[in-house]
Amino acid sequence: MSDYNNAITQLQERLNQCRALNPEHIVRMRLQNRFQTGLDIARHTASVLRRDMAAYDENPEQYTQSLGCWHGFVGQQKLISIKKHFSTVKGRYLYLSGWMIAALRSEFGPLPDQSMHEKTSVPALIEELYTFLRQADAWELNHLYRQLDEARQTGDRSKAEETLSKIDNYESHVVPIIADIDAGFGNEEATYLLAKKMIEAGACCIQIENQVSDAKQCGHQDGKVTVPHEDFLAKINAVRYAFMELGVEDGVIVARTDSLGAGLTQKIPVSQQPGDLASQYNRFLETEPVTLQTADENDLLMKVGGQLTRPVRLPNGLFRFKSGTGEDRVVLDCITSLQHGADLLWIETERPHIGQIAGMVERIRSEVPNAKLVYNNSPSFNWTLNFRQQVFDQWQEEGKPLGSYVRNQLMSTDYDSTELAQEADRRIQSFQRDAARQAGIFHHLITLPTYHTAALSTDDLAKNYFGEDGMLAYVRDVQRREIRGGIATVRHQDMAGSNIGDDHKEYFSGEAALKASGKDNTMNQFG
Repeated sequence: MSDYNNAITQLQERLNQCRALNPEHIVRMRLQNRFQTGLDIARHTASVLRRDMAAYDENPEQYTQSLGCWHGFVGQQKLISIKKHFSTVKGRYLYLSGWMIAALRSEFGPLPDQSMHEKTSVPALIEELYTFLRQADAWELNHLYRQLDEARQTGDRSKAEETLSKIDNYESHVVPIIADIDAGFGNEEATYLLAKKMIEAGACCIQIENQVSDAKQCGHQDGKVTVPHEDFLAKINAVRYAFMELGVEDGVIVARTDSLGAGLTQKIPVSQQPGDLASQYNRFLETEPVTLQTADENDLLMKVGGQLTRPVRLPNGLFRFKSGTGEDRVVLDCITSLQHGADLLWIETERPHIGQIAGMVERIRSEVPNAKLVYNNSPSFNWTLNFRQQVFDQWQEEGKPLGSYVRNQLMSTDYDSTELAQEADRRIQSFQRDAARQAGIFHHLITLPTYHTAALSTDDLAKNYFGEDGMLAYVRDVQRREIRGGIATVRHQDMAGSNIGDDHKEYFSGEAALKASGKDNTMNQFG
C-alpha cells in the first residue's frame, strides 16, 4: 500500500466517530503543510546541506548552486522553474543577500550594504521566502490531487497509480537558504540573538564575515576594516550556540573573510604568549621603528622581533596592515575559522580567477584537508572584461600574436565575434565546474542576480509598452512567452491559491461550496 493510502487508512480508524470529515482530505492538507515551523524547515534543510557537502567531498563534480532572491515570490518562481526544467531541486539553494535586504527591504528606504538596515528584516525575509516555497508545494500537490481524482473518475488505473507514486515520492520546493548575517549586527550577544531569530525562521546555514560590525562595507567596496581572530571566533561560537540551543545540530556556519581587500583593523589584540593568534594578527600590522626618544607623546608602541616599533595609525584611529599581506591573512583567517567551529569558507576576492582562489585553498588544505568554499560569482565583477583579459594575458605568455587586440579595450563590442572573446565565454561557461574541481568551491552563488533581472525586464517592458508597440509589448514579450514556455504565473489566480481555496471549500461545505473556478473564470482561457 502506498504511503498516501496507508495514511488515509490510519486516519479512517480515528475518524469513525466523526463521519463529517474525509480522511483523504486531511491527508492531503497535511502533505500540503508538511513543515509546521521554521525549526522544522531548518532541521530538514540542514540535513540536506550536510548530505550535499559529503557528496562533494566524494566527488567535486557534485557542487551546488544558488541565486540571491529579495522577495518570496522571486524565490518561489526560481524553484518552480528549476523543478520544471530539471525535474529535481537537488543541489539548488536560495541565497539571502544582506546587500539586497539593505537596498530593497529596509523601512528606511534603499540603503548601501553597510548594515544600517533593521536586523529584524533579515529573519523576516527568511520567513517570507519559506512561506512562498511552502505555498509552491501546496500548489503543485493540489494539481496532483486533481489529477488523481480525474484518473479515478475516468477509471484510468494506470494514471492513478502513476499519480499516487508522484505524491508518495514528492520532492519539496523547500531547499536550504544560505543567509547573510553580515558582521553580526553588534557584539557576540547581538549576533547570537539575531542568529536565533534567523534559525527560527528556517535558516539552516548562516554566513558571517570578519569585518567590524559598525564599520561594515560591501565586500566589493573600499574601506573595509577587519576584527582580530578572537572577536570573530566569539561570533562563530555565538551562532553555533544558537543552532545547538534550538536543536538544529546539523546547522552550517559559513565563515567569510574580507581580508584580501581589507587594509585596516580597528584594534590591536592582546597577545598572551608568543605565536598565539593575537601575535600572528599583529605581525601583519604596518609598523615603523622608533626609540623612546623619537616616539611622540601619546604614541602607541609595540615590541616586535625584539625591536621597539610604532604601528601606523590613521587620523580616525584605525591601524593599517602591511601591503601585500592580504592572502596570508586570508589563509590564517580560514584555517582558524575551520579549526574553531566553522563548516564552510567564503573568500571575498576582487576578481573571478581560479588560479588565485586555488592557490589560497591549497595552503588552507595543508592544515584542513576537507576545506570547502562558498564563492560569490558576483555581479560586481565585470566578467566579460576579466575573462577576456585573462585569455589575453595567457596568450601573451604563450607568444600568440595579439596585434589586433588592445587589452584595456577588450569590453568593446568590436571584439564580440573574435576568437579571444569566444574562448573567454567558454571559460565563463565552465567557471563553476572548473572552480569546483580545481579550487575547492562546493557552492557557487550569485548574490544579486534577481535585482539585475528585475531591472532589465522592467526596462524592456517599459521601453516597448510606453513606445510604439503599446499592448503588443506585453502580449508578445510576456504573456505569449509565458503560455508557450509553460510558466505557471500565466494562470496567476491559480498560482496565488485560487484552486486550493476552491478545493478546501468543497472539503468543508460539499456541494454547497461557492467556488471561483466555474465556466466564467477567465483563467480557463489558459487551460
